[in-house]
Amino acid sequence: MSAVTLRFQAPYAVEPLTGALRAHCVAGLERHDDGVHTRVIPLPSGPVVVSVSWTDEGVVVDSDVPVADSAELEVIVRRWLDLDADHTAVEAAFCSDELLAPLVTARPGLRVLGSVDGFETAVLTVLGQQVSLGAARTFGGRFVGAFGAAVDAEFLAFPDPASVAALSPEDIQKAVGLTTARAKTVHTLATAAANDLDLSWDADPVQFRRELLSLTGIGPWTADYLTVRILGDRDAFVPDDLVLKRALGVSSGKEAAALSEKWRPWRAYALFHLWTKEAFL
Repeated sequence: MSAVTLRFQAPYAVEPLTGALRAHCVAGLERHDDGVHTRVIPLPSGPVVVSVSWTDEGVVVDSDVPVADSAELEVIVRRWLDLDADHTAVEAAFCSDELLAPLVTARPGLRVLGSVDGFETAVLTVLGQQVSLGAARTFGGRFVGAFGAAVDAEFLAFPDPASVAALSPEDIQKAVGLTTARAKTVHTLATAAANDLDLSWDADPVQFRRELLSLTGIGPWTADYLTVRILGDRDAFVPDDLVLKRALGVSSGKEAAALSEKWRPWRAYALFHLWTKEAFL
């Protein structure tokens, strides 16, 4: 293993970020050990096991990545862990906001968690729809265990869209323990991704959302959430999220969306501050 440190603009609120990684950790695909997160990351030459840990100045990345893929790995990790955030601009925008200012003071340098692979994030999000976080991790672990390819003795690579599309919805349902409808949604998503659905970070935002919403079983919450996680849109928001509405003290997504207008163009950071507030109560 070789190590490289990727710098960020301090401060960096490590605890909320590692807490989110730990809470969503999928067995077989990743592991979290006291602030060190290890997971499989897909690269052009194939999947690689990568460990990341935090110092005051940057994120230390340990891997056996081929030299030809080292630049690609850095891009992925930077986007995944939001290492290039201009948090001073974000916090300046929130410093006079009655609700967000105390949250910024409590957790300066809060980051927005991204994605290492759009298809993986999309499937895991669908598996987690309308179930508890624990159930979502269980479903994700079963999915990876059933259909992932071995990278080493411990880790499995997330299956690619074509291999999932080649399965039947019944195969997915039986292996993961999903409802018939949810298994069909996963299969439909995989089939679309194996064809022309662009789930990359640089996908066209309007087309990304439109095509996701055209798939049976994917609604606005999922499309909004994936816009935040996959595209890295820092003004994206998830107004119909239950935890968010609880944090805002509102009962409807319409009310949440109206409140969020004053946080543009940094609504994704407001979202993560509010989610983090609820998680650390």
